[in-house]
Amino acid sequence: MSEATTTDQQLRLFIERVERLEEEKKGIADDIRDTYNEAKSNGYDPKIMRQIVRLRKMPIHDRKEMEAILDVYKSALGID
Repeated sequence: MSEATTTDQQLRLFIERVERLEEEKKGIADDIRDTYNEAKSNGYDPKIMRQIVRLRKMPIHDRKEMEAILDVYKSALGID
């Protein structure tokens, strides 16, 4: 019975830790949203900023490849 209690306590600790992390994640998401809103109030476009953040996360090689393919597609559709 002692082992079950120890296992139950361990599970409870994991669940509580996940709950705390979820709260922190929500707080960070709120901070990010507030930052985009602040940038918007200063004249920046949050949609474009999100794209830039996404691009900056990508490895340079992948980004250049994506941009090259995008250029080919735009050219094929006469967008340029």
